[in-house]
Amino acid sequence: MNVQIEDSWKKHLAPEFEADYFSRLTNFVRDEYAQYTVYPPGKLIFNAFNSCPFDKVKVVIIGQDPYHEPGQAHGLCFSVNDGVPFPPSLQNIFKEIASDLGTPAPKSGNLTRWTEQGVLLMNATLTVRAHQAGSHQNKGWETFTDAAIRHLAEEREHLVFILWGSYAQKKGAMIDRNKHLILSSAHPSPLSAYRGFFGNGHFSKTNKYLLEHGIEPINW
Repeated sequence: MNVQIEDSWKKHLAPEFEADYFSRLTNFVRDEYAQYTVYPPGKLIFNAFNSCPFDKVKVVIIGQDPYHEPGQAHGLCFSVNDGVPFPPSLQNIFKEIASDLGTPAPKSGNLTRWTEQGVLLMNATLTVRAHQAGSHQNKGWETFTDAAIRHLAEEREHLVFILWGSYAQKKGAMIDRNKHLILSSAHPSPLSAYRGFFGNGHFSKTNKYLLEHGIEPINW
């Protein structure tokens, strides 16, 4: 797997690419793509990073692993390609945006429009075998994405980290709350959305914080 990742991320994450765990991870991922259907397409594994350079990040949303059904995953957490029906979690995200900000649901579930404004949409695990949720967990991706969070938390300031569900909240435990805004709630999945995701106001709270620090807000 030839790592094609945006230059500023390549610079910050260079030690990871040289680490033993990453070599093992690369071999595992290469074998998986050779033997099985794996999502997202290989060229989009690092799409979250490639579409949102390190110095442009304003907001970080952490997902768990990619969608595992055909045509959905394209390397951005919660996002689907144009023309693909909205998965339930994404439907709930759009419902909360409509409730929080009073804006209508968008026609497309492709969230590239967010990444272009500085929203890093990063899954903890960057690949998955078709139809098998969690199949690429605990192979090394989590170490790599922890490093990405750590670099952002230590080297940037006034970022907003949006942590939905206990998995993302554990992932964000290292973040200094004196330097950044941490927004936590239940996950938007249908199983938990009514237990604290709906009504969390995360989108308006994000923009309020950004404006308070002289940063352009996100057009959600």
